[in-house]
Amino acid sequence: MTDYFVLEWMTPNPITISPRTTLSEANRIMKDHRVRRLPVVDEGRLVGIITTGDLREAAPSMATSLSVFELTYLLDKVSVDKIMRRNVITVSPKTSVRDAAEIMLQNKISGLPVVDMKRVVGIITESDLFRMMVRDLTSEAGKAPTTQNG
Repeated sequence: MTDYFVLEWMTPNPITISPRTTLSEANRIMKDHRVRRLPVVDEGRLVGIITTGDLREAAPSMATSLSVFELTYLLDKVSVDKIMRRNVITVSPKTSVRDAAEIMLQNKISGLPVVDMKRVVGIITESDLFRMMVRDLTSEAGKAPTTQNG
């Protein structure tokens, strides 16, 4: 399998949000764009990340006595800076995909913001790694075996 760089497989210019984005707005953005994580950027710099799992954990339990209107009101008042993960593990565009995959495995995370000169330039996720593997395996399967006559 070829050793690729993150730059070749990342999603460039990912959707980002500000620390002041409300939880309900972050949830809507994730649903609308069908993503599971959003880098949190303040003045162009990465300050955190929020995932669908973080939002689920922050949501009140179904056993709550609050009404739907009260829940919505609360989620509209709480900003992502209250629950985002602040110590974000990142990679550079020149990191090998193999190294990025190892970082994800070791830290039990499914995506990494790609940062270059302190700016978020992309994101690489487990889906990108699967896409790469499928393409490589498909191209290898299509190669005819070589034979030597001699």
